[in-house]
Amino acid sequence: METSNFVLLVLGMGLVSFIPRWVPLFFLSKRQLPSLLIEWLELIPVAILSALLVPALVTTGTPRVFNPVSIEMMVAVPTFIFAWYTKSLGGTLVVGMLLYWGAGLVL
Repeated sequence: METSNFVLLVLGMGLVSFIPRWVPLFFLSKRQLPSLLIEWLELIPVAILSALLVPALVTTGTPRVFNPVSIEMMVAVPTFIFAWYTKSLGGTLVVGMLLYWGAGLVL
């Protein structure tokens, strides 16, 4: 790929990534949004994280097969309980990594 084509490609990718973020900010920054919409928008990060994590936890192999009793799921349950009670992101990360490491040694 020529350098000019590569630069145009990177600039184009940056533009199509920037515009969807800029347009709502530009048009909605001076408006008061309804509280119901704000509450709904706050759920989007949780929904995205769940959509990324749940398939990795409950499926294995290629093609993906439902397997609710995987090492990942056995580690995720106590990690989730720890996160629920402590509300500590750093602590949850450390506990999850230690449990996963320990499960790898034991199993």
